[in-house]
Amino acid sequence: MDRLIEGYREFRRKRWPEERAHFAELAKGQRPEFLVIACSDSRADPATIFSARPGELFVIRNVAAIVPPYEPEESTHHGTSAAIAFAVLQLPLRGILVMGHAQCGGIAAALDDRVAEKIPFLSSWIDLLEPARQRTAHVHDGGARHTEMERHAVRLSLERLMTFPFVAERVRAGSLALHGARFGIAEGQLELLESETGAFQRIE
Repeated sequence: MDRLIEGYREFRRKRWPEERAHFAELAKGQRPEFLVIACSDSRADPATIFSARPGELFVIRNVAAIVPPYEPEESTHHGTSAAIAFAVLQLPLRGILVMGHAQCGGIAAALDDRVAEKIPFLSSWIDLLEPARQRTAHVHDGGARHTEMERHAVRLSLERLMTFPFVAERVRAGSLALHGARFGIAEGQLELLESETGAFQRIE
């Protein structure tokens, strides 16, 4: 906790004086135009990667940046789905970005059952990646398959977003755009999913 307190004190010393007026505006309400669905991994922070100020991004983070399929409200708890619904229905969104990343532990767990054996809740969550796992079954090199599954997991989450009626309605109306990306931790490189080709291309 000492590290967090020191970080807060540094924020108050250095950043708060510069951002005070901005935070005063944010206190009146948030109006982010982009929702980013990202992994909980500490190495792939959307605000850092996109140099975002407070209030610019509405961020949902979970293991492997998974979007679950749309389900009736009474079936179970819906943390990620509730956040998606809030963002789309209450905020002036123009885009949703699903961002996976390299060396994702959630992808590793989906490819190796032993990873999640002693971690409660993880197996059932990672089971949502089964379609992506099947789509990469033809890749026999372990490292290459891991990378390809990171990309396919992003594609799968984008497909699942379109199962949410309020998302699909806005996408078809042209008021909301869906995007996919993958962040390479070691090289700090972002790949963007091209809608025309379905391939991931590096952003230079």
